[in-house]
Amino acid sequence: MKPEKINVVTLGCAKNIVDSEILLKQLELQGYIVMHGSIEYQTDTVIINTCGFINDAKEESINAILKFAEAKSKGLIKKLIVIGCLSQKYMSELQKEIPEVDFYSGVNSYKKVLRYLGHNPVIKHLNDRIITGQGHYAYLKISEGCNRSCAFCTIPLIRGKHNSRPLGNILDETSLLAAKGVKELILIAQDLNYYGLDLYKKRMLPHLIKKIISKNEFEWIRLQYLYPSGLPESLLEIIKSNSKICKYIDIPIQHISNKILRLMKRNYSRYFVENLLWHIREKIPDVAIRTTLIVGHPGETKKEYEELKKFIIDFQFNRLGVFKYSHEDGTYSFNNYRDEVPGKTKEERAAELMEIQQDISLKQNYLKLNQVVKVLVDGVEGEYFTGRTEFDSPEVDHEVLVKKKYNLIPGSFYNVRITDATEFDLYGVPVS
Repeated sequence: MKPEKINVVTLGCAKNIVDSEILLKQLELQGYIVMHGSIEYQTDTVIINTCGFINDAKEESINAILKFAEAKSKGLIKKLIVIGCLSQKYMSELQKEIPEVDFYSGVNSYKKVLRYLGHNPVIKHLNDRIITGQGHYAYLKISEGCNRSCAFCTIPLIRGKHNSRPLGNILDETSLLAAKGVKELILIAQDLNYYGLDLYKKRMLPHLIKKIISKNEFEWIRLQYLYPSGLPESLLEIIKSNSKICKYIDIPIQHISNKILRLMKRNYSRYFVENLLWHIREKIPDVAIRTTLIVGHPGETKKEYEELKKFIIDFQFNRLGVFKYSHEDGTYSFNNYRDEVPGKTKEERAAELMEIQQDISLKQNYLKLNQVVKVLVDGVEGEYFTGRTEFDSPEVDHEVLVKKKYNLIPGSFYNVRITDATEFDLYGVPVS
């Protein structure tokens, strides 16, 4: 008999990518031919790892389920399995509305999926994964869930309380990733700062990073995401003093108005955020600070929005992402506030902030002209090799473009002299 083919389709964040990679490895160990994200329908089974964070993500997940459910009804696939955040939150509704799916499960479902397919997990390989991205960078999830109670956020409802992975378990996985050729390790969690408090009764992120650095397995180590409160000074010292740690701090502040921060239940003030951000810049002058913001949260009037806009102009973030508030059922905001800011207003505010950031980014990029920067080449797009500096995370940040005539090797590092710049891209030539 020919081995069965299984296609795993992943939607959503890097945490979902890691979950899918663990599942793919376990399926491969059972003898399946595994694919990731394929649009090919000629497979025996499709597993969709869904996202349910905000409305747009939910719609994308539902559309993917419906597409493959239709393919199943036409006999193009035999089994359809749905896992992840959307099915964790809306299991009964999905079972009722889309009965074509053979098996539903929630987050961290690899054991349940394996058992549904008639297998037990291979315990000794639980730290191993099939890397689905470029191969030279990989995400490492150091904890699951979140103990924060932000008013707008569904993560604790979906993924539960914060649960740190044991230190030894994480370090074992770093060695497996290094053996696969990973050069950039990206530590991820909903709240990296919280790592260790549940297991070891103290914040252990600086200790974990020192341990990873001491193994000398990676060229770059990147941190995503650092919640503003609880950020230890010792961590800033490590970032400042060690070249292995990317001078890149992803710190989602969400807003700057005291009124909105209070309504969001962020448990810090504008004064705290400003002091922290300026302190980071003073401590690590060449750091790139990335943040995310939410516009249109209940209670945000023109006054609070203008306060936020002025702060963005004054502080000049290196990287910025803006989300429109999504009224998610089950959250504190959903249960206690009206979604009173019109959708059009949310759109306009998000667009204006991104236009402001575009101007900021262009000015900052022009300052890099004639500088030589270290670049990790990710791949090829059109006439260019695409790469990133230590100040840029995959998928969300800027790229460095080098013409194909230079015959670079994806997954390798090069020194590149910057010759031109646009709002979100740098152009350059390799130098010896």
